[in-house]
Amino acid sequence: MTNDGIINIYKEKGYTSHDVVAIIKRTLKIKAGHTGTLDPEAEGVLPVCLGKATKLADYIQGGTKGYRALLRLGIETDTQDMTGNIICQKDEIPHRDEILKAILSFAGEQEQIPPMYSAIKVSGQKLYELARKGVEIERKPRAIHIYAIENIEFINDYTISMDVLCSKGTYIRTLCHDIGKLLGCGGCMEALTRIQCGKFFIKDSIKLEVIKELAEKGDIESIIIPPDEALYNMKSIFVREEANKYLYNGNKISTGYLFDKTGLASEGRYKLYNYEKKFIGIYKLEGEFVKPVTILTDLSNI
Repeated sequence: MTNDGIINIYKEKGYTSHDVVAIIKRTLKIKAGHTGTLDPEAEGVLPVCLGKATKLADYIQGGTKGYRALLRLGIETDTQDMTGNIICQKDEIPHRDEILKAILSFAGEQEQIPPMYSAIKVSGQKLYELARKGVEIERKPRAIHIYAIENIEFINDYTISMDVLCSKGTYIRTLCHDIGKLLGCGGCMEALTRIQCGKFFIKDSIKLEVIKELAEKGDIESIIIPPDEALYNMKSIFVREEANKYLYNGNKISTGYLFDKTGLASEGRYKLYNYEKKFIGIYKLEGEFVKPVTILTDLSNI
């Protein structure tokens, strides 16, 4: 058995994503890395990659994200959430029908300007580091996709709960800010819970205290998700028995050795398995061969 894989962590408030990774490293004594930052005051799904699976962080991070957010109307802050300084505050809030129409108008392809309080780097400096110094720089709009905004509920006249399903790179703080701006009353994010990250869902997530308990019992493998299961949207390809010897040398493999080569495209990435259906790694098509991109299995031990 191996600890190479992914754990679906429930990050609680007060922890940074870096804190979570550091605790996992100390607890399991293994290399680890997260798949996308959650703000300290946000909570919810934070997949953490272990061992060789850290090579998959970018693939997992690129999946669809789901959030449950609280939008607070009538308040605009410099951080676009309730942790910042209030810039503007208004008591008059539009009618609920107008609010609902504004929220739903953000579904679909959008261009979003990233907030200054973000981890995006410009000339080697993170934007939030500049923002803390009182420096604001121009940010270019980025293309995002909001697939759905649903389960919209008015908690009171000022606060609305909503579930947002979106692409990588979407800032829910900025979405709340932009909704408030469209309505003319201002808005910010009051609370945020990530309920989905790719194939990882909040109902299956595990708190750090449980991780520690399982590690003490020597039962941590019971909740580690194999690397190939995390690559749910990647096509699987299998080699014939005679290809194993080439595979174990790290060589590219002729597509003639594949059981099924239909539908392969040069821009695609594929999960490749040996003849015994053991996951080897991620491969790409190059001419009449599939070439390794990321090897996840120790070939010397097969």
